Amino acid sequence: MITAARFRLLEQLLRNRGYGPTIDWSEQIEPPVDADEFAARIIYVICNSGMRVTIAAPIAENCLVVLRDGGSAQDAFGHEGKATAIDTIWAARGDLFDEYRASRAKVDFLAALPWIGPVTKLHVAKNLGANAAKPDVHLVRLANRESTTPATLCRRLARLTGYKIATVDSILWRACADGILNSRKYEVGGWSAGFVGSKATDT
Repeated sequence: MITAARFRLLEQLLRNRGYGPTIDWSEQIEPPVDADEFAARIIYVICNSGMRVTIAAPIAENCLVVLRDGGSAQDAFGHEGKATAIDTIWAARGDLFDEYRASRAKVDFLAALPWIGPVTKLHVAKNLGANAAKPDVHLVRLANRESTTPATLCRRLARLTGYKIATVDSILWRACADGILNSRKYEVGGWSAGFVGSKATDT
């Protein structure tokens, strides 16, 4: 089981790697203040879908530079499907932002956006300030070990640590993505099998 002490160890190892500002940002994130920021946060998730963040983040930034200059995301991104979705969202960002703010079922609203699916809708929701957990493959494996769901796992650790559910999700995901905690081995053999710790290198 991932205890509070083990979670704090993962957090400290991530802070040692320079992820402190990202963790703190997750705790302080507020909803977007305007349509441009709303669209930018969605575009970031679309670019990151199925890609490593180190590759996707610069692509998202390049897309936004082109879009703000009146161009198309296809001028900055070679993935036709994602670029088309990005162009669609940017063009309609004003109406979409208004509709999102008025919606009572915000996560369902996000799921209807182009290139946003059943998992990425929660990634977008987190980036828009929702206190939610995203059931990606790493979190699912960690939760499976405890015979629970990612949401319940993160909720338990949030109660123990005082962090938001969304922040707990981000710390666990990053620890797995960086190889500090091997989610596949953890799912099968628990902490002693999955924890790599400071010996881990970025994967």
